[in-house]
Amino acid sequence: MSKGVAIVTGGTRGIGLEITKGLIADGYSVAATYHGNEDAANACAKETGAKVYKFDVSNFDECQKGCAEIEKDLGAVTVLVNNAGMTKDGVLHKMTAEVWHQVIDTNLTSCFSMSRGVINGMRERGFGRIVNISSINGQKGQFGQTNYSAAKAGILGFTKALALESAAKGITVNAICPGYIATDMTASMKQDVLDSIIRQIPVARMGTPKEVADIVVFLASDKAGFINGATITANGGQYLV
Repeated sequence: MSKGVAIVTGGTRGIGLEITKGLIADGYSVAATYHGNEDAANACAKETGAKVYKFDVSNFDECQKGCAEIEKDLGAVTVLVNNAGMTKDGVLHKMTAEVWHQVIDTNLTSCFSMSRGVINGMRERGFGRIVNISSINGQKGQFGQTNYSAAKAGILGFTKALALESAAKGITVNAICPGYIATDMTASMKQDVLDSIIRQIPVARMGTPKEVADIVVFLASDKAGFINGATITANGGQYLV
């Protein structure tokens, strides 16, 4: 018997794919959203059995339609994981407004849009779990990432405020700040750059997507019912707060 329905944005590859796998293994029916990579979406659906949905999480109207379609297909959403994200790096004095807004809207505004799509149902039912994926760079900043760091820092404030608004309705809202995780994106980096990053991590390695996914699965569970408005760091000790 399914534990309920979970939405994982950006849930067809990278960290999102591992979150999708983890929630399915824990008994959830998962809707994994994606925007552009059809091959990854098809592979995710085939490998995991998740139902995949294509829409742009940076667009409010698409999010509302997507959430409604998911609930129509699978049932009431009990877990939302706001994982979708993007980077478009560059120093501020050369950054265009378009690049700024693309990153803010995809990483931060999507958290509002997707949460808005499911929050009323969660409130009516008296239960919900929202997990927002932030970043170490939202905590400490990063050269060339004013847009990304601002978005990921904004997620932390969003998480705390929504947790306060929702706690009395049985809804928890928490954030995870991964450090450097071994994904396709980091695999494409030059080896000397990777080596310099790993030297900054006390555990002397990058994290794995599954290590992040395991935290999500825990926060979605009944065991985490007293954890609310929290920021959980998973960075190997690289940045201690």
